[in-house]
Amino acid sequence: MNRAVIYPGDRLRRKRRAAVKPPPGPLTTPTNEPVTMTRTNVNRTVDAAPEAVFSTVSDISNYSEAVPHLVRVEFLTEQKVGVGARFRETRVMRGREATTEIEVTEFVANERVRMVSDEGGTIWDTVFTVTPLGEGGGTRLDMVMEARPYRIMSRLMVPLIKSVVAKAIAADMDAVKAYCEGGGDSGSRPA
Repeated sequence: MNRAVIYPGDRLRRKRRAAVKPPPGPLTTPTNEPVTMTRTNVNRTVDAAPEAVFSTVSDISNYSEAVPHLVRVEFLTEQKVGVGARFRETRVMRGREATTEIEVTEFVANERVRMVSDEGGTIWDTVFTVTPLGEGGGTRLDMVMEARPYRIMSRLMVPLIKSVVAKAIAADMDAVKAYCEGGGDSGSRPA
């Protein structure tokens, strides 16, 4: 199994390295203060093959087709799938567009993909895990998003917006489920 990992503690705006060892001890901010973390877990049972579900969540081109409020994707690297792929996604949240730069830092085909962004003084670390549910039983899709704020304002804001983020994640997962179960056509985009 070919595995490549870039640990999310490494700031994305620094020069990328092929592999980064995790920092010893607890994760800290640039000023050596401990980082408080918020974790959101969402899962869905999808009546589709694990390969189809994984392709939808690991390839931003497919994901943007599945999630209707993702309005634009701009690739920042030649590589579009797998470790090292970087892109900017623009989505509509609460009536306003928000753009985020994301990097794929871990990719195990048909099993899991990790995407990390550094926005607004917070490291957003998202892991999608795909698990087959047996012969013809569909797929379990788990998503875990950790938010690790490292600026004072972010430390105040992240706990306040956790419920909004959880609702947005649930909506994304519902859209992915509908897309995969509909054979790759969510039917939620205007013609």
